[in-house]
Amino acid sequence: MKNTNLPSQQDSNSNNEAYASADGLTLNSPRASGVVDARLDLDRERRCGFPEVIFSLGKTPEQVARIMSELSTRADTVLATLADPEHYAAVIQLLPDAIYHEEARLIVTARQEFDSSKGTGHIVVATGGTADFSIAEEAAITAELHGARVTRLYDIGVAGVHRALEHTDTLQDARVIIAVAGMEGALPILMAGLVKVPVIAVPTSIGYGANFEGVAPLLTMLNSCSGGISVVNINNGFGAAVVATRINAPAWLQQTDRSK
Repeated sequence: MKNTNLPSQQDSNSNNEAYASADGLTLNSPRASGVVDARLDLDRERRCGFPEVIFSLGKTPEQVARIMSELSTRADTVLATLADPEHYAAVIQLLPDAIYHEEARLIVTARQEFDSSKGTGHIVVATGGTADFSIAEEAAITAELHGARVTRLYDIGVAGVHRALEHTDTLQDARVIIAVAGMEGALPILMAGLVKVPVIAVPTSIGYGANFEGVAPLLTMLNSCSGGISVVNINNGFGAAVVATRINAPAWLQQTDRSK
């Protein structure tokens, strides 16, 4: 009996054409990049709207620098997350114009300067406390690099609930909210009760012992009685921003606009 699950040569060629980048390379091309110890996804931007992002933690400074240099030959914007000053020192040897956002631990190279005030839609990034700043900035800068207009509302936690309520109009104007909180993690639950847009909750590892390095706010957010909340991993400002930008400017809407 013929196994119909096996791809035909025609199917294989069709797939290669579907995933071919502008230079003719495909996802399975062995010539995808000049970096020996990393197989770069040079087709990521076409498929997903943003180039492959470098997760710096666990990589040597030299590895991050080589990968970032290679990606910068193909993409207008390149981003590395969880980067240390040592990573940045290696990167600027190859890419002198690279920028290091120390608090957010992000390294960015961009061929064109982006005016965040002219971004698409509106994403609000809010924090419960000043101690959550670094995670919030990872989210805010990532969202801006994805083309979003971002408003930052920091240190408006529930211990002084009036601080959040003062910004109700701004919160209700957003297309999506990223709420970053440690301790007990109540901020996104409050915000979800004030707005009719999605709230992306980011638990942080900020807090005393029973915070359990972010597990306590994670469980609070997952057990929210307010609807409209989605939760990302502990300290994952980057992941929250990627989800938020896809809500803020969905691909299906852009495709619809182009078809008119």
